[in-house]
Amino acid sequence: MARIALVTGGMGGLGEAVCIKLAALGYKVVTTYSPSNKKVDEWLATTRDMGFDFKAYPCDVADYDSAQACVAAIVKDIGPIDVLVNNAGITRDMTFKKMDKLNWDAVMSTNLDSVFNMTKPVADGMVDRGWGRIINISSVNGQKGAFGQTNYSAAKAGVHGFTKALALEVARKGVTVNTISPGYIGTKMVTEIPQEVLDSKILPQIPMARLGKPEEVAGLVAYLASEEAAFVTGANIAINGGQHMS
Repeated sequence: MARIALVTGGMGGLGEAVCIKLAALGYKVVTTYSPSNKKVDEWLATTRDMGFDFKAYPCDVADYDSAQACVAAIVKDIGPIDVLVNNAGITRDMTFKKMDKLNWDAVMSTNLDSVFNMTKPVADGMVDRGWGRIINISSVNGQKGAFGQTNYSAAKAGVHGFTKALALEVARKGVTVNTISPGYIGTKMVTEIPQEVLDSKILPQIPMARLGKPEEVAGLVAYLASEEAAFVTGANIAINGGQHMS
């Protein structure tokens, strides 16, 4: 019987690549989308034409009650969630001097609170069934910091603290919890950075001298979701072209 994978924010560049990779490997893939997203039907139709039968549920991942209701609906309609990929995230970049509470809270709630909100309703079921995979998407900037990203870097660093603590609690129950920290990946969020900034500020930091591909990160997600990764837990796996090594 196919395992069920839930990918938050699965309609973006990285999330979509993860959905496609897991579906190609035989998982039943469900994604969440923001209730304000008006392109859901278009995305589902496009991916259906590609041969994928994704299911999509509205969810404000920053809101605890919304996350609870979303997971309950998925479990009722499709079945218990075996793999959770906490991928949803936003940026609100500015120097700390200019940052206000609104932009701090927006990033913390979407990028960090969401990990708790989405994991809470699925973790107990994984433990009860004796199998589960929780994969949290962090960032290289959560490891090394980034100018103008005190909110984003703090949230993404917090993601791995969550990973390590939860991994300890469920390690004997057949459930693994891991973090992936991508560097600069060629998603819409990154490619919207002006080319001169990419060429002068970002690419020179990357020994491989290129952006990563969403499919490369998706391949790592697929490994951590697999049976072969059963002995990997509490890890923070960097995939950043050598930009930051620890």
